[in-house]
Amino acid sequence: MTNSKERAAALERLIRKYQKSYYDGEAEISDGEFDLLWDELKSIDPNNPVLKKVGEGSGASGGDIPGVDGFPKAKHLIPMGSQEKAANAEEFRAWALKTGLETMLVQYKLDGASLELQYEKGVLIRAITRGDGIIGEEITANVRRMIGVPTSLDIPFSGGVRGEVVMTRDVWREKYASKANCRNAANGIMRRKDGAGCEDLRLIAYDAAANGDDSYFQDEPRKIEWLSGRGFETTVSKSFSDVDAIIAYRDDMAATRDTLPFDIDGLVVKDTSTDMADLRRARPEKQIAFKFELETAFSILRSVEWSESGATYTPIGIVDPVRLAGTTVQRANLNNPDMIRAMGLKIGSAVSVVKRGEIIPKIEGLAPAGALPAPAAGEQEIEFPVRCAVCGVDLVDGGTRLYCPNPACPKRLLHRLEKWISVLDIRELGEKLIRQLFDKGRVRRIHELYTITVEELAEYERMGELSAAKVVRHIQSRRELPLAVFIAGFDLEGVAETTMEKVAAAGFNTLEKLKSAATAELAEVYGLGEITAAVIVEGLKETAPEMDAVLAAGIISIAPPPPEDAQPLRGLSFCFTGELSSMKRGQAEEKIKALGASAKSSVVKDLSYLVTNDPGSGSAKNQKARQLGIPIIDEEQFLALLADPEKAARPATLDKSAKKPKLRKTTDGQGSLF
Repeated sequence: MTNSKERAAALERLIRKYQKSYYDGEAEISDGEFDLLWDELKSIDPNNPVLKKVGEGSGASGGDIPGVDGFPKAKHLIPMGSQEKAANAEEFRAWALKTGLETMLVQYKLDGASLELQYEKGVLIRAITRGDGIIGEEITANVRRMIGVPTSLDIPFSGGVRGEVVMTRDVWREKYASKANCRNAANGIMRRKDGAGCEDLRLIAYDAAANGDDSYFQDEPRKIEWLSGRGFETTVSKSFSDVDAIIAYRDDMAATRDTLPFDIDGLVVKDTSTDMADLRRARPEKQIAFKFELETAFSILRSVEWSESGATYTPIGIVDPVRLAGTTVQRANLNNPDMIRAMGLKIGSAVSVVKRGEIIPKIEGLAPAGALPAPAAGEQEIEFPVRCAVCGVDLVDGGTRLYCPNPACPKRLLHRLEKWISVLDIRELGEKLIRQLFDKGRVRRIHELYTITVEELAEYERMGELSAAKVVRHIQSRRELPLAVFIAGFDLEGVAETTMEKVAAAGFNTLEKLKSAATAELAEVYGLGEITAAVIVEGLKETAPEMDAVLAAGIISIAPPPPEDAQPLRGLSFCFTGELSSMKRGQAEEKIKALGASAKSSVVKDLSYLVTNDPGSGSAKNQKARQLGIPIIDEEQFLALLADPEKAARPATLDKSAKKPKLRKTTDGQGSLF
């Protein structure tokens, strides 16, 4: 970046992109990461129009675009504006000083999806998503199935009730762990056409307003009491008159929020008096979101390495070693070229590095002025690669991705072969052997794997006829793959198996339907977006001949789409450890996925079964499964479940003394939130 105008333009582009993904229910970055971009833009271009908008959700802009899932649009009774944010104690103090409020109500800032319920004479007539704050999508039928939504009140109230649709952590772990977090899962479920899963969501109310009567509610504490009296679950609310006490409370909640049954990402602080005029503002002045701080450390960016995976070049920042979340960090993700430009990074810049949980550290932006002394060597521009290191073709800088556009680039072809072998779990075909086959020009495309003979393979280094026969036998083992697995094996850039499962679930469940789909059609799939849709369409065009050649070989076939009622293992999860004698691990995972279950790579609290042919061993996975009370079954018992999956009750316990699974159902009770 050479000036603030260019930086503001890059920030605006990123904010719009991430706003859309957030309001479509598939947030690409965390709230903290988004806030850093927002604050940066606000500091250099406070009048930028993007700062005045609430959201960019599909079908929620108030224009003529229909909702992404076909829901009708409807208007809110009172605008659902965006809150001012305070990221630290200093910013919160400044807000408190400016407003001069004597008493303040402090509530959890629930990390879910905002919703407005509209009542007429005590009867629920409409439920509307936040949308752009003025117009949202009407999802009344889905909301009626949620926990905590009274369809009729005990009084003839006409007006709106606001709340947050949340998913508890227990439900997320049990049923929706494939989603990035509880919020993403809740956003997706509440917009399903058939409403499936909405019974797993709950509404927690925090506000209300009566039609045509601004004095109906005299203050916020009594409003919460009123909501509770009407049968709503309400957010935790406490009154304070001291700013320091609120800051201390926020610090306490930041330290203990993981013990709550749902996610919160800060506190909402508001005037205890009800001010309807302020509530109608696009950004109310008498309330603020007091966000939790990310765990951050400051360091100096010393260099940038470009990690090559397939066609994509991903920047990795090398920083001075710094302690963060209990570990020493020296490498941090920089995401993509646009993020580098938006942050104005240079070699020698003092940067903020953030790490949450086990996720790779990220450089979030420049460190505050004076956080670190300026490097003696000054700052230098970051150099971007301009040509592919393998084929020499000029790289394409797409802003959010730097990549080699050459479909015949050897690096891309080899990566695709390796991805296919990984997806099909052909372990006998190791990295060294596939590299030999590739370098000699014998196998450059996936379908060529299925033309290898034992005689020719036996001539390769350290093979011999027996080893060669084993490799060929495993390559030519007939496989019926789910469509999502088949497509994922062709390594379309940035398109994972879970993405293709979403596409298939939306009706594009055969290869023919996928090939004939237009970008605009795929972009309508919930959570996909135009960029990913375009990648899928272009990737299918590029790989179509190779896909046809693989299928023509007669070894690999695509499984027909299963009937909706043919997934008896839906909601269950399996982890496999050790070798199976009747099939490979990848084949076992394909079988359970076809029946609706998920495969996990490690033993976690919500795992349904650990499958091993050595149940009595002292392996780490076995020990952890015993500690967590997770059933450990052997291959015979696993095959019995496949033969009669209805025995795998949900949730279930296992009679470990039995040779065959003997399962008994347990009650799935619904606990209280508080």
